Order: sequence, then C-alpha cells, then structure tokens
Amino acid sequence: SPAYHRELAMRIKDGAVLPRDAYGTQSAPAALHRDGGTTHLCVIDAEGNAVSLTTTVNLGFGSKLVAGKTGIVLNDQMDDFAVQPGVPNGFGLIGSAQNAVAPGKRPRVTLTPTLALKGGKPFLAMAVQGGDTQDQNLLQFFLDVVEFGMNVQEAAEAANITSYQMRSSFANHESRPGRLTLNESVPPWVRKQLRAMGYILDFEPLTSGPINGIYFDREHGTMWGGSSNYGEDYGIAW
Repeated sequence: SPAYHRELAMRIKDGAVLPRDAYGTQSAPAALHRDGGTTHLCVIDAEGNAVSLTTTVNLGFGSKLVAGKTGIVLNDQMDDFAVQPGVPNGFGLIGSAQNAVAPGKRPRVTLTPTLALKGGKPFLAMAVQGGDTQDQNLLQFFLDVVEFGMNVQEAAEAANITSYQMRSSFANHESRPGRLTLNESVPPWVRKQLRAMGYILDFEPLTSGPINGIYFDREHGTMWGGSSNYGEDYGIAW
C-alpha cells in the first residue's frame, strides 16, 4: 500500500531500510546483518494431496521491489547467476561456471521443496531453510527416514553434516574442499576418523536450517509430522 511505502521511506537510514519485528517495533540495526528471508510449509490433507513450498527473498527484504499492485516482493536470487564466468561483476564478485547464463540451461538454485513418492503416492513432504545447505540437509533427513528407520521427528532433530566442496551460490562462489561443519553431538570417534581422512572440522550446536516434514503412513491411515528445534517451526493438525 502507498501508506506502507511512505512508512518504509521514513525508516531509510544509511541507504537501508531498518526492518521491524513481528510485533511492529523497530528492530536493532544488527538485524540487518542476520541471514534470513526463507520460509517454507508442508501440507498433506485427509485425501493424501501433498504440497511442499519454499519461498525466499534473501536477507529479509529481498530486492525491495514490488510487482505492480500485487504486493509480491520480487526475489533477489539472480545474484546467484553469472553473466561472465570467472569475471568480476560490478560488485567485484566472481561468476561461477555452474550458474552461467546460457541457452537451454537450468540454473542452479538453493530452494529445495521436495515431495517423495512411493508407488506413485505421497510418502514424504519435506522442506528446509538454509541457502546451499538445503540440498544436503534434506537428503540427510530423507536418508534418516528411509535408510536408518527414524520417524519424522527423530530425523528432523538428527545431527547434520555440511560440506563446502561445492561452489557457493552466493558472494564469491568459493569452494572449500575438505571443510566440514559437524553438529556438536557428533561423537569423538567419528571426529577422529574424519580428521584422519584429511577433513578440516568445525562444530556448531545447530547445523541445519529448520526442517519440516510430513510422513504419510498408508498402512495405518495416519500422518506423522516433524519439525526441528533449529528455528521457529511447528506442526499443526486439524
């Protein structure tokens, strides 16, 4: 709305719009530097129709441009692409060959909303936030369920491993082979073996974006939901 745009204009400081939190009060400037902006949902209804949706505007306000009068904020993830691979753009960032713009090429994107089917019917609806860690974390979540027998909540809370082997989608698109981030709960014997293999390890208490998943148990006609404790995520049944 025009009134809201005028309000935002009044809050411009040093070339940036100070965000407001969920209660409408002005946040501290430090909030400008928080890595956020992605959200997702998973839904399965009683008939077994399943949806997994992830959306992002990066760093809170995205491009800060609204599409006409729709109220839809345009994304800003085209900074992931490279017009000239290996050549610095206007911001000094080196374009990666993986996301070079080329005819008929599918661009790489971090968003990973996922539906897993079994026998052609919904088995898992799942999604996670977290930039380039999304593919990694969601694959680990899936394997925890189908290979290691965890229920959805156990898999959502399980320790994750993050690799930096692949080029980053952001900033300088750097690759850091051999670096791994492990959850602090990973036992010492695993750490010892990884270091013996040459990996460089660091540790965090939370090693994933917030994971949400719904498992459809067709044998018993029930649905199991799970949400990790990594963010402000929760499940609702009605």
